[in-house]
Amino acid sequence: MTKRTPPLGLGIGWRPELALVIDRRRDLGFVEVMAEDFDPAMPIPAPIQVLRERGLAIVPHGVSLSLGSAAPPDPERLRALARLAKRFDAPLVSEHLAFVRGGGIEAGHLLPLPRTEEALELLVTNIKEAQKALPVPLALENIATLFDWPHAEMDEATFLTEILERSDALLLLDLENVYANCRNLGGEPARFLDRLPLERIAYVHVGGGVDRAGLYHDTHAHPVPALVLQLLEELCARAVVPGVLLERDDAFPTAAELNAELDAIAGAVALGNERRTMNCAF
Repeated sequence: MTKRTPPLGLGIGWRPELALVIDRRRDLGFVEVMAEDFDPAMPIPAPIQVLRERGLAIVPHGVSLSLGSAAPPDPERLRALARLAKRFDAPLVSEHLAFVRGGGIEAGHLLPLPRTEEALELLVTNIKEAQKALPVPLALENIATLFDWPHAEMDEATFLTEILERSDALLLLDLENVYANCRNLGGEPARFLDRLPLERIAYVHVGGGVDRAGLYHDTHAHPVPALVLQLLEELCARAVVPGVLLERDDAFPTAAELNAELDAIAGAVALGNERRTMNCAF
């Protein structure tokens, strides 16, 4: 069985533009780094090394394995990710449940998978190949999408659960993506949570988005919606969540705004944990 994730606490995606705020924030437990931004053969950047020395966990987060492609994961990409995990002494690594290339052509975007048994079997095979190459557990992230492939044989919650159970992988649950998909494609976020194996959660992403032409776009460049914070509280009321991480990749806010957002996330977690504790007492 997959090794479960140790407690991570409050986290944020590391970006050079946010380095000073991150360095000054003393209640952070981990940061997530974009794996493709780092050469595993080069020295660890000084700001990240400082965070390591303070005891923060560093989690490499990949975007290029393309686990949903028909071809197996590229061995060189896997070796690079494995080396990076060792360099950072990472507790785990994470990747997306998506494909980004086919036939040697790069899509430049995280594309959704057809929810069929054939695609599921192929995906699980690729995940297991990746797991064999990695020195730490692999967490898989649900993505936001603006469309579904036709002729689906199962819904997203069933598809996601089957992937996790058959591969014995961990879940990186992106609540902003759950919110976005429910808004654009239909569904109730809380009911979606009801159908997931929440005990497999490694950590959680929250982020922001914006409405454009009748669709909600997950941008990582806007504040976290109040409804996503409510969903985070609801999740923490149902399950122990090892870590929650804020994604902010563009249109960086002021230090005061960013800290207020991190405070709001920590507050939602605390409220959810309190509800769960009270429910367990009765």
